[in-house]
Amino acid sequence: MLGQPVIGVTVRNPFVLRSVTPPLSEMEGKHVIALRRMGKRIVFELEAELFLVVHLMIAGRLRWRPSGSKLPGKLALAALEFPTGLLILTEAGSKRRASLHLVAGEAGLAAFDRGGLEVLEADLPAFAGRLRQKNHTLKRALTDPRLFSGIGNAYSDEILHRAQLSPLALTSRLSEEEVTRLYSAVGDTLRGWIERLRGGGEEFPEKVTAFREGMAVHGRYGLPCPACGAPVQRIRYADNETNYCARCQTGGRRLADRALSRLLGKDWPRSIDEQD
Repeated sequence: MLGQPVIGVTVRNPFVLRSVTPPLSEMEGKHVIALRRMGKRIVFELEAELFLVVHLMIAGRLRWRPSGSKLPGKLALAALEFPTGLLILTEAGSKRRASLHLVAGEAGLAAFDRGGLEVLEADLPAFAGRLRQKNHTLKRALTDPRLFSGIGNAYSDEILHRAQLSPLALTSRLSEEEVTRLYSAVGDTLRGWIERLRGGGEEFPEKVTAFREGMAVHGRYGLPCPACGAPVQRIRYADNETNYCARCQTGGRRLADRALSRLLGKDWPRSIDEQD
């Protein structure tokens, strides 16, 4: 699609379009001249300083299909038609969270910048300063787009497992050595997964998911930790969950799950050995 003109735009679900001016029809005939990432958003830069900002959220996906293909039932939210095919935005489930915005000019695009630090471009002092800017748990800090750009739920689990740090550790209580360890884990984890995903070939990626083969803890509740063999634990909240290894990250202590630990009360196993 890069370098190609947009021949047509279809919106199947009006909720996905979150902007009014300029209208989507302004895209027609304009070439896609660049692709960017802004936090967790994908930005299509078009001629005439137009920017299409796509946020997939949790269940949104981009699918490439041959020209003339039918849009896939209730999953399809919108589609861009190019001379060589269709780029279709789909979203699984009943909740509609994915979004499209069309904005004009760099000033309009800047409104989507949450201010998070680009961690792969930051040195240790910049990372440490941003980490300690607010006293949060590590999980919350890493996934806060105002602090760090584009890490997200899945890779924060992987980062914390590599760093051997609890997701509930407070940023204000980390030692210098722990901050350095976390900084190294961020770079190693993200660069490693970027290299692995880019090595999948030049075909358009179809199996886009937060749960990937080769992850250490994310999405692996109950399965053995690849480092120590203990069962991976989880904390569930809203539509997300945090996965971690109690032996590697919390000194064997199981972190309270807001729902299950309250239900079990005194019967809640406080350590990984009690669970065994």
